[in-house]
Amino acid sequence: MRQAILLTLTTLTLASAANADEGWSNLFNGKSLTGWIHRGGQASYAVEGDTIVGTSKLNTANTFLCTEKNYGDFVLEYDFKVDPRLNSGVQIRSECFDAAKEVEWKGRTFKFPAGRVHGYQVEIDPDVPRKRLWSAGIYDESRRGWLFPSNGVDGKQGKAFSEQGLRIFKPQDWNHVRVEAVGDSIKTWLNGTPCADIKDGMTPRGFIALQVHGIGADKTREGTQVRWRNIRLKEMTAPPTAVAPLNTLTESEKAAGWRLLWDGKTTEGWRSARADTFPTKGWKISDGLLIEHGSSDDGDKDGGDIVTRERFSSFELLADFKITPGANSGIKYFVQSNRDPNSQSDVRPTVGCEFQILDDERHPDAKLGRDGNRKLGALYDLLPASSDKKPIAIGKWNTARIIVRGNHVEHWLNGQQVLAYDRDSTAFRASLDQSKFKDVAGFGTWPDGHILLQDHGNQVSYRNLKLRALTAN
Repeated sequence: MRQAILLTLTTLTLASAANADEGWSNLFNGKSLTGWIHRGGQASYAVEGDTIVGTSKLNTANTFLCTEKNYGDFVLEYDFKVDPRLNSGVQIRSECFDAAKEVEWKGRTFKFPAGRVHGYQVEIDPDVPRKRLWSAGIYDESRRGWLFPSNGVDGKQGKAFSEQGLRIFKPQDWNHVRVEAVGDSIKTWLNGTPCADIKDGMTPRGFIALQVHGIGADKTREGTQVRWRNIRLKEMTAPPTAVAPLNTLTESEKAAGWRLLWDGKTTEGWRSARADTFPTKGWKISDGLLIEHGSSDDGDKDGGDIVTRERFSSFELLADFKITPGANSGIKYFVQSNRDPNSQSDVRPTVGCEFQILDDERHPDAKLGRDGNRKLGALYDLLPASSDKKPIAIGKWNTARIIVRGNHVEHWLNGQQVLAYDRDSTAFRASLDQSKFKDVAGFGTWPDGHILLQDHGNQVSYRNLKLRALTAN
């Protein structure tokens, strides 16, 4: 028995040391609310086991349990479980003044009464009746309202965010949130899926707080609860890449089923679209980047497109990309790279649905096609991306995200959905009939295929290629 106790204590000590070495600190000690301050309304907070439980109360304002300490740049992670009748959230970089105060910011005056908690809130929002599931969205409490999504429940971004929420939120179960706040960048993940991504510097530093939203006089919601556990934070002195190095997965990503599509070091898992080996020229691996370095100066032929050795059907793909001025490239999916000499298929080995990557300002292809369907983020030569997309400057890193669930496909750029379509729809068929692929048998209807990175003779770099399998429905 004594040996078992010593072994347990040793294990706990090592685990605690490992957690400290990683730079994480637990904001909740698992025993009491030491280090937290109650502000706002009269909803209650209590400790039950390893969980903080917030309970709603009639006729009281929004209530907050706030950390005594303020934080600036950090990574925050926590689990929550909420009653579907209750709204809640977690404040970050928030403030509360002892006396009434006015704050000027970007030409606007904000007036805060004494004791009013205000600042960024990472939403806990399971509002099924209104079909609004915006958990991990960002709301600006007592200031400017919704920052992400930014255009309301019926707006395009709002609808897309709710559709994603329906897929990834776990009703009446534990959900995991990750928040990265570094400089003016705030990013969130829910159950391993990227959610909000904003640039906003109104409050660079403040406390963390757990919210129980007011319920007014609604007796049907009296006593509803929200729970939090595993609340931990890592203060940052460098960008989040210091936490998650290039071409690696966080523990939350692994738990959510993500895998690396490229290991950042070798050509494993990839080959030429036209051969069984990886190209000997045109592509190179350098400092964690997969680079197509364009046409060589001596007139040598390019390396050509590369494809995954595996085929995929329903999946979610993430890829950072960076292009040079005037560049053209793309990420293709459902590519039918069949190298069987006995195959009767007449489909070229590089044909597939394409997430277009392009310098819209400089490359002439942006002016071709129809309605911008050859511009950045478009389904190449078929469907255009949203005109309000927000690309990051040429020479900087952008993030492409492709979601395929059966016949439903979405293109995302830098955290914003820019295109959604259904491969079995009349609209898709009409666009196909007007495209350069109209005579390709079965185009866009194949049940699976390879993922392809295009060599279009221009320099393009990739990193952090990640994928997870999804169910079709």
